[in-house]
Amino acid sequence: MPQIDNSSDFLSRVPHRKHPGIMRMNVARLPKEAQDAVQTLLQRTVVRHLEDHTTSLNNYLWSRKRPPEDKDLRERAMELEKKFEEKTQFIPDLNIYQKEEKLKNDVLSSLRKKSYHWQPLNYTEQFGLVYLAARFDGGFAAVSRALQEIYQRVPEFSPKTLLDFGSGVGSVTWAAHEIWGKTLKEYMCVDSSASMNTLSELVLKGGSERGQMHISGIHFRQFLPVSPKVQSDLVVSAYSLNELPNFSERERVIQTLWRKTGGFLVLVENGTREGHQLLMEARDIVLKGGDKEVWDHRPACVFAPCPHQLECPKLAGSSQIPCNFVQKYEPLKFSWNSSVSSEKFSFLIFSRGPVGENDKHWPRVVGPVLLRPRHVHCNTCCSDGKLHHDAITAKKHGKDLYRCARKCEWGDRLPAMIANSSPDETDKDPAS
Repeated sequence: MPQIDNSSDFLSRVPHRKHPGIMRMNVARLPKEAQDAVQTLLQRTVVRHLEDHTTSLNNYLWSRKRPPEDKDLRERAMELEKKFEEKTQFIPDLNIYQKEEKLKNDVLSSLRKKSYHWQPLNYTEQFGLVYLAARFDGGFAAVSRALQEIYQRVPEFSPKTLLDFGSGVGSVTWAAHEIWGKTLKEYMCVDSSASMNTLSELVLKGGSERGQMHISGIHFRQFLPVSPKVQSDLVVSAYSLNELPNFSERERVIQTLWRKTGGFLVLVENGTREGHQLLMEARDIVLKGGDKEVWDHRPACVFAPCPHQLECPKLAGSSQIPCNFVQKYEPLKFSWNSSVSSEKFSFLIFSRGPVGENDKHWPRVVGPVLLRPRHVHCNTCCSDGKLHHDAITAKKHGKDLYRCARKCEWGDRLPAMIANSSPDETDKDPAS
């Protein structure tokens, strides 16, 4: 049964509605300088049918899957070969060579139809502008929410250096500058596309090549530095893991990013099952170690959103709903955009060594909080590595926890200790 965890006596300093488990942000807004730069760029370089292009790109990125592994394709081909071989051998009027050729064609044809056709994105100048219009604001919102987790829970963290892998149009730079602009002195932006680096720099210059950089200390690179001797206080990879062609490359990049991490490593992906699985894959790579180049022996700790380092219960169970969160944001001012939009995303944060020990095991709210008369339905992921559903009441759980729970929303942390509570199916809407 969950009970209030007021060991730090936070209730003597703040009201229930502002308890330290509240992680959510208000509506995220791109800085005015960034918004103006986008408008300047898109007005100067007219992209025909921009609305249709942005809609198509958003739909494509949301449905995008990981590239299939060669090993999996070979196994699937062997299964299909056995299946078609039985049918082929009974076809009359075909000699052995014709049967082999037909079998080969049938297998290849079936593989093409049933396998996901992953292709790398081609970041041309035109595509970069479409990507800027489609993803700049939503990406900024998701990264801002993830970084807010560190800023709020570890207020003494004052990063001086940032490494952004897959920097794209610069959402991470703008988000980090909004939070730690007073302390950040160096921003290393790594993107394999030269045209995206150029576009990101143009946005920072207000949309003009002759403009002054709005943020100083920025360096652009097309290749990820691999030396573990130079670390960055904050390392971020946002919406970039699915741009890598196979597991081997993802493993290499994740290990390199962790080597380069001096304080926190932040990973953000789409809030789809595919995005969640990419993050859980990265989680295993970092926690299980195996990297031959170890310079920093401080252990990897999962800082957020998980309150544990056990197997993700969302993957262990039969649930098909990923672990994701929602951040509202003010979109770029295009005629087709509404006044407020929402970005659904998944994120994962590692820290070098344990931080925030007092409250690290507080349960994470992993679904909408349902308010009912005299009780609150909370679905949480807890430190025992299981999903819990609790109907919290003042009589059963105490007034303090009840009031805190009523102020929680999806993505917040419930300031509670969980003991002897039975897991339930988080993804079912509880009866009212």
